[in-house]
Amino acid sequence: MERGPHFVLFIFILLSTLGLHRSVKADYLTYSCQNEYGNYSINSTFESNLKLLLDSLPYNTATTGFNNTTIGEGLNRVYGQALCRGDASSIACESCVSNASQEIMKLCNAEDALIWYELCQVRYSFQDFFSNMVYTGKYPDSNSQEKLASDPARFYTSLMYLMNNISNEAAYVNSTQMFATGQINFSVSQTIYGLVQCTRDMSDNNCYSCLDSALGDLNACCYLREGGTVVSRNCNARYEPYHFFNGSMTSVLSYPASTGDKWKKGRIILVVGIPGLLLTVLAGSCAVYFNRRKAKQDLRRSPPALLHDLVNPVSVEITEEGNLVSSEELPFMDLATLKAATDDFSSSNKLGQGGFGTVYKGLLSDGKAVAVKRLSRKSWQGLEEFKNEVILIAKLQHRNLVRLLGCGIEGDEKLLVYEFMPNKSLDIYIFDSDKRAQLDWSTYISIIDGIARGLVYLHEDSRLRIIHRDLKPSNVLLDHAMVAKISDFGMARIFCENQSSANTRRVVGTFGYMAPEYAMGGLFSVKSDVFSFGVILLETISGKRNSGFYLTEHAQTLLAYAWKLWTEGKELELVDPSLAKSGSTAEIVRCIHISLLCVQEDPGDRPTMSEVVTLLGGQTGTLPEPKKPAFSVGRVVQELDQSSATNYSVNQMTVSSTLPR
Repeated sequence: MERGPHFVLFIFILLSTLGLHRSVKADYLTYSCQNEYGNYSINSTFESNLKLLLDSLPYNTATTGFNNTTIGEGLNRVYGQALCRGDASSIACESCVSNASQEIMKLCNAEDALIWYELCQVRYSFQDFFSNMVYTGKYPDSNSQEKLASDPARFYTSLMYLMNNISNEAAYVNSTQMFATGQINFSVSQTIYGLVQCTRDMSDNNCYSCLDSALGDLNACCYLREGGTVVSRNCNARYEPYHFFNGSMTSVLSYPASTGDKWKKGRIILVVGIPGLLLTVLAGSCAVYFNRRKAKQDLRRSPPALLHDLVNPVSVEITEEGNLVSSEELPFMDLATLKAATDDFSSSNKLGQGGFGTVYKGLLSDGKAVAVKRLSRKSWQGLEEFKNEVILIAKLQHRNLVRLLGCGIEGDEKLLVYEFMPNKSLDIYIFDSDKRAQLDWSTYISIIDGIARGLVYLHEDSRLRIIHRDLKPSNVLLDHAMVAKISDFGMARIFCENQSSANTRRVVGTFGYMAPEYAMGGLFSVKSDVFSFGVILLETISGKRNSGFYLTEHAQTLLAYAWKLWTEGKELELVDPSLAKSGSTAEIVRCIHISLLCVQEDPGDRPTMSEVVTLLGGQTGTLPEPKKPAFSVGRVVQELDQSSATNYSVNQMTVSSTLPR
């Protein structure tokens, strides 16, 4: 039976009425509902204020492309912000913010939420977040759909040259709009287009810092791809092989290359192009055959045998499943090179030692200083730690995390190569009276803030939720500018996106920094790292170690001593005299308050690390009263080899094991 247009229209209307005619995918890039802050009640005053705020944002943002707004009073006050892309027209801006405001109400009922579209982003919160920079990089699903770049290493070099230049343009040159675009010719036929932007309540330096973190995430997510996007609360960055933005570019760049080089390349292409293509097809066919054959053989081989065969590859990557595969993401360094760099692992180059190996200073042939971690040969456990560290750090890029530069596997040798930290580790400064006096309060608070931001990245902003489990001052390294970088991920654990806690029968870490629920019952979560952070903050303020404090007449632990002084109103007695002279009394007391919030016995009472960053930022408002901390975490028994029972405080990049009391 023939069906006319009226019948088709009827079916369409029917489907729409039943709610079955829906778009396959919403046109937002990604969103974030911060449910850990709590949810608002339906028909509450907060919800009413939120609706009023979101209704006002489109019109208020359309003219200038950026708007901060607040509605309500007291606990029902809502803070809102909208940012449109710098090349969006006022009409497109208003439309985008309107769609984003409607969509965020459907997706979230949290008291803090953020949604990103291609042309705008909208955020609201119960707390004042204006001008407060917290990096929260996220990867939209569109990144996985991009094509692979033909020459990844050269493509990445050109890309970073472009993105660094336009980041500088947005932060320091075009600081009113904090927006910049540009292009660079990657080859004769291919151009890379880039765009960066910050929210306009950022300072120039915070904008550049945010974009610097975003570029690190672009490397982590999209190194091999022709396009990629990273969005954050305060900035975003995007690049594509096509012109995806409107208007003229602020930067048109050419990566340095001589005319002679270009001519030579052209002649080489003409001479060897066709024969090269034929050879590539032939080589590819052979490679497929031998790889399939080798894959079948590898399935029957033991892990030690696979490691033994990795003597001469160009590079190596260890996947989350434990497979060893060839890759260009992480350079593979042979044993001879690292022996030469460290003077055959000379004791004079020794930087530190722990349960899983020793760290040496090395100097590569190009003059670059590195730190080489030589893992213990004694047990398979060392290999598991090696795998864990490579899997994690190779994928993590953040200003406050130590960079893994390469690795090596040769026979029984397992080596990790890191960027060298000339100022060693935090424990050297806070527990030595002479070195402690070399730094002032502003430097220490900057270090503490860096540790907090690194943990926010691990817990919330990286593609994987990561619990460090061995955070302590000796695992906080300091670069030439005293920027804090968290190291030692051998004991870290990866969580799924919806996972918040886990339990283990193998408790590892360092006494004095382990949360009570972890030390006593093996239960760990992001709040375990928060506890460790709180201990580090107290140690930094006081100059005293938490472990071993029971030897003093004041109290059994530093936590007990801090709590005693707090309840008596004598908290300033905790502060090291050298810090008291260089810092604001109010700021130091606030940090003591924050540390006590972090070490509360119940994990649920502790703040998240993103909340800690906000509190450290000096946001006004009354802090909640801390509850009694865990004064003792009981007796913890060493589960590793007895030969590794010593915990070296001079350790720079080692994983320390639990010590008996």
